[in-house]
Amino acid sequence: MSLDSTDRAIISALCEDARLSQRQLAAKVGVAQGTITNRLRRLEAENIITGYVPLLNAEAVGWSMTVMAGLRIAKGEMIKVQQKIAADPRVFSVYDVTGDWDSMVLARVQDRADLDDLTKTVFTLDGITRSYTHVVLNTVKEMGVRLPEDR
Repeated sequence: MSLDSTDRAIISALCEDARLSQRQLAAKVGVAQGTITNRLRRLEAENIITGYVPLLNAEAVGWSMTVMAGLRIAKGEMIKVQQKIAADPRVFSVYDVTGDWDSMVLARVQDRADLDDLTKTVFTLDGITRSYTHVVLNTVKEMGVRLPEDR
């Protein structure tokens, strides 16, 4: 589905503040409130907008470290291993990747003991042949998915 300029304006406004009412959104985008209602229904029905969630300050809610792990996974074990990893509440992203690793995992842990547990229980699951863990020292930029710029 292609997005027109109104769709893009609605999505951009929601990316800045998903708490906007439909009335506020209509004023910001410059269209009728009914247009906003109809567009949002369509964008949700077509799975372009998949939810509205708060952005949390990870440290304020108890996550003190972000971890990135590269994993090598035995042939034929990828889906099973990734599903087990994804089930861990500390894990917030699991990716299939190209290069030296088969999968990259992003997780948040509460402290060093939690990191130790993650590396010993999750990153050593059967089917994982090698793992390499990096602790993030500083987050320069982190945000949700945004619209690509028009070309």
